[in-house]
Amino acid sequence: MRHIFIVNPCAGPKDATAEIQQQITQLPSSYNTEIYTTRSAGDATRHVRELCQATPDRQIRFYACGGDGTISEVVSGIVGHPNAEMTCYASGSGNDFVKYYGGRDKFLDIKRLVDGDAHEIDVMRIGDRYSLNVCNFGFDAVVCRTMEQVRRKPIIGGRNAYTTGILKALFTGRRTTCRIAVDGKVVNDGQMLLCTLGNGRYVGGAYQCSPLSQNDDGLIEVCFFKPMSVIDFARLIGSYRDGTFINRPDIKDKMTYLRGKTIDIESPNAIDLCIDGEIVNNSHFRIELLPRAVRFITPRD
Repeated sequence: MRHIFIVNPCAGPKDATAEIQQQITQLPSSYNTEIYTTRSAGDATRHVRELCQATPDRQIRFYACGGDGTISEVVSGIVGHPNAEMTCYASGSGNDFVKYYGGRDKFLDIKRLVDGDAHEIDVMRIGDRYSLNVCNFGFDAVVCRTMEQVRRKPIIGGRNAYTTGILKALFTGRRTTCRIAVDGKVVNDGQMLLCTLGNGRYVGGAYQCSPLSQNDDGLIEVCFFKPMSVIDFARLIGSYRDGTFINRPDIKDKMTYLRGKTIDIESPNAIDLCIDGEIVNNSHFRIELLPRAVRFITPRD
């Protein structure tokens, strides 16, 4: 098997290439390892896809070295190629997807990743893009744009970037007009605060937006909130962080939580959709679930 490390040098607070190289040198010489450093957005997807197509009869494991955006690019390259599987070296700022499996620290030991265990998991498809974790829009799109702007800044960036984004969005992103249909049934037709579509459970470093998600059950967790006052939103934040918001009777008239396989989003104006932290802009999106479409490797305990 080929072990190919796709390194995004711009992910996280610093370039992790040197520490990845150092860990690779400690592996037995029998392992066939390579490092590829990405040059621009989309480069990881292109390179991964080309390698899969060039050697369809050879097993390849890709290590997405970065954050959720790097994972999304790698999965976009391997979908449809049965000779490929993937995992993550969690050197990004948030690394929300791997929290599903216990957190980023477990995904910083390359030896444990090389000897890891495979799981067949679901993938969300959005046009020609793919997501393993969360797609979100509305309030969270403003948060996402702000995170990208401050992620490498002291104090307000890094693991605090999501909180910084929330503070900005409170003043600029509390109302989005759109129509949301889940498996053909319209569940919103007007203004809303935010909407998350979860295959994973976490967004923004610590917030459990999809606390009931199982990433191999063939369903997307859909959660959206109606517009609310700043005071009511402030009261929501704590339970949104720990995932207990779905059990709060006082916000049931403001929240909808359901599951589906296909979600259609339409807006009279183009809106931002965050796909694992990467933003795309359009007036119509269709998100479809591909059941157990990717083999994902988790570290061996």
